[in-house]
Parts: sequence; structure tokens; C-alpha cells
Amino acid sequence: MSQTEPDFWVLEYVTITKDSRTGLVVAIGGTEQAADILQRTGGFLSALGPRGDYHRLPHGLPIEQQRLKATTASHALLAAGHSVHLDPTLATPDGDRDAALRYLTQLARRASVAETSSAAAEVLTEVAAPVDGLLPLTREVVVSAWTAASDLHGAAPEPIARLGSTANSLSEAARVILHARNHAARPTHPPATTPAPGRAQAPVSRRR
Repeated sequence: MSQTEPDFWVLEYVTITKDSRTGLVVAIGGTEQAADILQRTGGFLSALGPRGDYHRLPHGLPIEQQRLKATTASHALLAAGHSVHLDPTLATPDGDRDAALRYLTQLARRASVAETSSAAAEVLTEVAAPVDGLLPLTREVVVSAWTAASDLHGAAPEPIARLGSTANSLSEAARVILHARNHAARPTHPPATTPAPGRAQAPVSRRR
């Protein structure tokens, strides 16, 4: 069976970056809806370039304003369902947190538009992969915080002590999700149909 290429929404991809030659913050790609979001939420201006229209921030903005406007626009675009690449140099000081939020937003979108079980399985893998999945990494954070809080408090009070069971619950949740992921990743086959019975052959008449 021949496989067709997936239908990528290339025109909805938006790249927000800082041009190294001019120092301008530019946004390339996107639909008319993306252009509207860039203008309303980030203060971007429409400009005509040699390869078509693009958007840019006004000249002379301080770096803090560039970061703020670029990050604000990228969050608004993600919330509207667009795929966005934000130049790391434009990330706000809590850029790691922003990057994590963007990743989670994109992961949720991938799950919501999944059209095959294998696509859903890919999202579940991101959540529960044993080494770098979201839940195992979250469990490491909880265990580290539990250890640190217990050391600081000596005899840890009950709320802190319960972090241990919470870490175990995260491990169990990851196991359940991986089990579901394995089932979703299996190729689906159409149910076998019973062939229609053929016509019974008429008995051959014997000649006397």
C-alpha cells in the first residue's frame, strides 16, 4: 500500500528572530491571522521585502523591549494554534520556563490534531519516555525537592514526607502511559471479513 506525504501546515510556521546585520527583530512566515496577531500583541510593523512581506519591530527599541514584544507575540501565536520558532537570544530572562511552556503548548496541539494512532503514540512517548520524558523528569524534580526539604527540616512533616509517595505515583503514571503508548503504536488492521459462500455446484447428472 502506497503512503501519501503528510499535509504540513507550512504557511502557518512563524520564525521570530534577530537579524544579525541590521539588529532588527523580524517575523517571517505565517498567515493573515498570524500577521494580525503580530501587529496587535507584539507591535510588529508590516514591511515589504525582496522576497515578499514580512514583519519587524520598530527601529531603536531597547533589548528588553525587543525581548518582551517578541515573547508576547510568540505566546499569542502559539495560543492561536500557530507553530513558532523564537530566537533564543530574544527569550526573556526566564527563557527556560518560557521554552518549557511553548513545548507543552505545542505538545498539546500535536495531541489535539493527531489523526492516526501512531501520531498519538508519539505524543505519549514525549510524556513518559523512560529517560527524558516529561513525567520521569518531573519525578526527578520532586525527589530532589523532597530530599532537600527533608534535610532542611530534619524530621520532615507529613506534607513533605508525602512527596515520596507522590514520586512513586508519577512513576506508576509513566508506566501506565507507556503501556497505552505501546498499544497505540501497533499498526491497526481492518477486521477480517468472512468470504461470502460461493454458489453450490449443481450435481452432475449421470447418463445411463
